[in-house]
Amino acid sequence: MNPLCCIAPVSVDYAADHHHHHQPRSVAAATLSATPEAAPPQTTPPVVSGVLHKWVNYGKGWRSRWFVLEDGVLSYYKLRDGGGESGESSASTAAARVIGEGDALRRAREDAAAAGKQWKPFGDIHLKVSSIRASRSDDKRLYIFSGTKTLHLRCETEEDRNAWLEALLVAKDRFPRSLMTNDFAPVADIMLSTEKLRMRLLHEGLNETVVNECESIMMTELLELHNQIKSQQQQHSVLVDRLRQLETEKVELERTVVHETKEREAHGYVNGRYSDFYSVLSGGSASESDPDTASQVADAESEDEVTYFDTRDFLSVESLRSASRRRELVTNGCNALESIGDSRSYTAKFTKYPIVERRDKLPEPKEKEKPIGLWSIIKENIGKDLSGVCLPVYFNEPLSSLQKCFEDLEYSYLVDNALQWGKQGDSLMRTLLVAAFAVSSYASTEGRQCKPFNPLLGETYEADYPDKGLRFFSEKVSHHPVVVACHCDGRGWKFWGDSNLRGKFWGRSIQLDPIGVLTLQFDDGEKFQWSKVTTSIYNIIIGKIYCDHYGTMHIKGSSRYSCKLKFKELSIIDRNPHQVQGFVQDNRTGEKVAMLIGKWDEAMYYVLGDPSAKPKWYDPMSEAVLLWERDKSLNQTRYNLSPFAISLNELPPHMLTMLPPTDSRLRPDQRHLENGEYEKANSEKLRLEQLQRQARRLQEKGWQPRWFRKDEDDSYCYLGGYWEAREKGNWDGIPHIFGQSSALTG
Repeated sequence: MNPLCCIAPVSVDYAADHHHHHQPRSVAAATLSATPEAAPPQTTPPVVSGVLHKWVNYGKGWRSRWFVLEDGVLSYYKLRDGGGESGESSASTAAARVIGEGDALRRAREDAAAAGKQWKPFGDIHLKVSSIRASRSDDKRLYIFSGTKTLHLRCETEEDRNAWLEALLVAKDRFPRSLMTNDFAPVADIMLSTEKLRMRLLHEGLNETVVNECESIMMTELLELHNQIKSQQQQHSVLVDRLRQLETEKVELERTVVHETKEREAHGYVNGRYSDFYSVLSGGSASESDPDTASQVADAESEDEVTYFDTRDFLSVESLRSASRRRELVTNGCNALESIGDSRSYTAKFTKYPIVERRDKLPEPKEKEKPIGLWSIIKENIGKDLSGVCLPVYFNEPLSSLQKCFEDLEYSYLVDNALQWGKQGDSLMRTLLVAAFAVSSYASTEGRQCKPFNPLLGETYEADYPDKGLRFFSEKVSHHPVVVACHCDGRGWKFWGDSNLRGKFWGRSIQLDPIGVLTLQFDDGEKFQWSKVTTSIYNIIIGKIYCDHYGTMHIKGSSRYSCKLKFKELSIIDRNPHQVQGFVQDNRTGEKVAMLIGKWDEAMYYVLGDPSAKPKWYDPMSEAVLLWERDKSLNQTRYNLSPFAISLNELPPHMLTMLPPTDSRLRPDQRHLENGEYEKANSEKLRLEQLQRQARRLQEKGWQPRWFRKDEDDSYCYLGGYWEAREKGNWDGIPHIFGQSSALTG
């Protein structure tokens, strides 16, 4: 609003000669810059407020915030979600146009009403120097880019987003018009007349000298006011020019960001090697200026960022879609992966395996389970080695530790794909898939509340799965300490290892520390080795039992790349559990060439390059690619077994004569438990544990495993010969360690 709009321009005669007061004269006493015609008044836009979900940082993910749009400024306040605060002035609350409905909005309005005017905004954005954009991949998200940071916002519905966009754009349009319009445009010189003032003063009986002094005082003050207004006009012009310059610089900055992103995609990673992937990764070119794909830094609310973050919430819908499309190419692989950036073509054709029908559910229980007094068992064994504690069969699931070793290979297609990528000369992609395979072995543990059976000394398990291209074999090779060794032949690769779990009761939890090395070797000679991380099982006495895996996993590659993965330990206040993050490193240069992120019970993603070396505005998730996703189909039993796990203990009639007498499927207590015969299972378990107590004495007398031997690295290696003996049906010298097999009849 023009400060002079209340002063009307008039024509005035000023007596320049103080002695000839009877002859008023007109002089150019002052030149004032004023609007020749008053501008129409602008109505004040209503205050707009409501709840939006704001991306805070990697550690906190999406958080609800109370947003207020007023006078071209968007401010936001914390809400009361787990210790946060919220607030808005009561005046604004009363006059605000509120967008959205729901519990968060209701809570925010209650907080705002109770807070009054004492709350200050946690942050604000001036719309004049900001760009407002809607996400093209998610109809509930919008972005506000200020030139230095991006505000990632998410609404509850598409209608709410549209309402916010309309309000923001209207406010942005009004704000520059009121500020940029030059309301101080100079006009022609005007004349000021003091005739009426002179006549009034003379009528009051003042003499000529006093009247002249009054005129002089008035003109002096008016001229001073004029000079001040002129100075403010100049400052206003400088401010407008500066704002215009900032707007130009902001546009240039955005263009630079888009150009550099596009140029980086055009050149690709490692001298163009992955240029053909980028358009598939991001689901669109960054030149389209969508913050889903354009790399910009999010507003972090001045809170420390942590290593782990909620990948499910942080990844955009378009990123997930493009990642899924990418995974279909990587997983199915029957069609060639053609390069988009050049004429090269990845013709990675993967083997198709035959379809084998397997059971999809466990037998119906024949008995009802009986409640057990857990505390009476635990209180006597706190701090003891778990392997030496005898637990009732009710704590077990109908699988042995030998079968659990094979369950780690449920997602073996990742290794098959890694083999093919390596054949195409892509060692990095092979390493990424091996890392995803190592993480996938933990997926089946989520929701599993029972422990597997501890095998007897010399117990074995075989798994011939032509539908996966696998032949797996495992054996318990030591009773004290408990060591299980396994070996698997895939199509073009081998996997082997041994595992010694040191377990302890801690009253309310069980801690399992794995000891041993797992090895994966491809036929071309490349080898990867790693060890598992610590596992803890909580709420043994009271509450819902759950498990967690934590620690650092080092995957050492014999060729160019290795990988380091960190499993985040669950905390009481953690809202995003089971997080895994790591990187792939070049063994020769030490350079980080890719990042891995995800959750061990959900999915794993990768991002090419080292995000820590990128500019601050770089958003690595715009290029995230899905490597692996868990099969979430579960059988609704108390064991929470996956379809793959349900098939592990299946015993078709024709296999009874083919298996050795040491196979886990012939173990009577485990078979009774699967059939729901709990009393028989418990009595058989007690009987076998009595036999097992002789195992240590046998081992001390020089007992040796039948199919494995220790090598120079003190690890167990497969001797071979099992499958040949099975083909011949020659099990001479193999003891009947289970004693009786009544569970297999009926």
